[in-house]
Amino acid sequence: MSFESLHLIEPILQALKEEGYTNPTPIQAQSIPIVLRGTDLLGCAQTGTGKTAAFTLPIIQLLEENKSFSKNKKIRALIVTPTRELAIQIGESFRAYARHTDLKYAVIFGGVGQSPQVSAIRSGADVVIATPGRLLDLMNQRLLSIADVEYFVLDEADRMLDMGFIHDVKKLLAALPHKRQSLFFSATMPPEIVKLAGSILKNPASVSVTPVSSTVEIINQSVYFVDKGNKNDLLLDILQDTSIKTALVFTRTKHGADKVVKMLLKASIKAEAIHGNKSQNARQTALKNFKAQTTRVLVATDIAARGIDIDELEYVVNFELSNIAETYVHRIGRTGRAGAKGAAISFCDIEEKAYLKDIEKLIGKKIPVVEAHKYPMKVLHVEKAAKKPQGQSRNGGGGGSRPGAPAAAAKDAKPARSFDKASSGRKWYGKKNTY
Repeated sequence: MSFESLHLIEPILQALKEEGYTNPTPIQAQSIPIVLRGTDLLGCAQTGTGKTAAFTLPIIQLLEENKSFSKNKKIRALIVTPTRELAIQIGESFRAYARHTDLKYAVIFGGVGQSPQVSAIRSGADVVIATPGRLLDLMNQRLLSIADVEYFVLDEADRMLDMGFIHDVKKLLAALPHKRQSLFFSATMPPEIVKLAGSILKNPASVSVTPVSSTVEIINQSVYFVDKGNKNDLLLDILQDTSIKTALVFTRTKHGADKVVKMLLKASIKAEAIHGNKSQNARQTALKNFKAQTTRVLVATDIAARGIDIDELEYVVNFELSNIAETYVHRIGRTGRAGAKGAAISFCDIEEKAYLKDIEKLIGKKIPVVEAHKYPMKVLHVEKAAKKPQGQSRNGGGGGSRPGAPAAAAKDAKPARSFDKASSGRKWYGKKNTY
């Protein structure tokens, strides 16, 4: 199937050709005809499948074909998304696809001065792409109105819920006109999201191009069992592979991201962090450097990385596993985009094994374990050695980092408990918490 077969207008087809796109992705092929018919849409697709073009392309066409409001400087399309990075990314896509039209757009988000954004709106923005907080702020100041919106898109709805934006979304819905076309996109569809969709959409068509919460099959996933105190060394060891030109590394906290960057810089590896404590300019500069490959490693928290869209990003490293299984799907979806190959490497310490179990249950498969590395988890090997029958060869058990180490550890291991002397927390773990 080609974009021509979707009956897109020539200005859009020309822009797609200039961007190097000839064939739509499954979510685009199914969604675009539905949106062009004027039907509400509930779209479920994992990250990296082309959701942005699935709604921007038909909205550009609908706006271009009916310019009745274009001279009145009214906002005709509203796209709401959870993070500033994603808002900027959608804005860049709109600019690329609408380049051969006279449609105007404005991107609105917090953390920066509002004056340039207000000026863009007042100059006559047909499309506004916004984060909820700044949008409501400008509405409360009576600097913009969404009363004439014809097309409303709620993107990354599951992340909206995670970030506590549900009340903001309800306020926006109350201000929108009753008569409108609404599009609702989410990578996952837990019950809360389905309920929210029901309050927004009217007799929607549904599109789901992959099973809910599935991961891109082309991505090569692997997990390394490692003690928490050895994660830095393991990351440095992996990055010795010169074929890894760039890598996106995930941590659970902003403080953790800064610590990883400090460690990498000390090892002469160019790295930068993006998270909520960074200014918008700093985050955009870091992302620009990463795309240009002048920064080799970008360390990010989940919320800050939501809008990262790099077609040729091959490696994602989960330095810390998320305690929310769905987040793993979003993280590894940063690689393997647009059909490109990708690798997702996860570090798992003793406290994260429950998270790994939840992830594997969600994605419906076991993640292959890399056992041959320099920093194997000591608790794991003590447990294995403790189960060896008497008379086992000293060099035969556990695959420790030196000959005889697992057998020696087993000699003193207690079957009911294991003590992780290598971990920074120095905690006792009951048998049920060992692997």
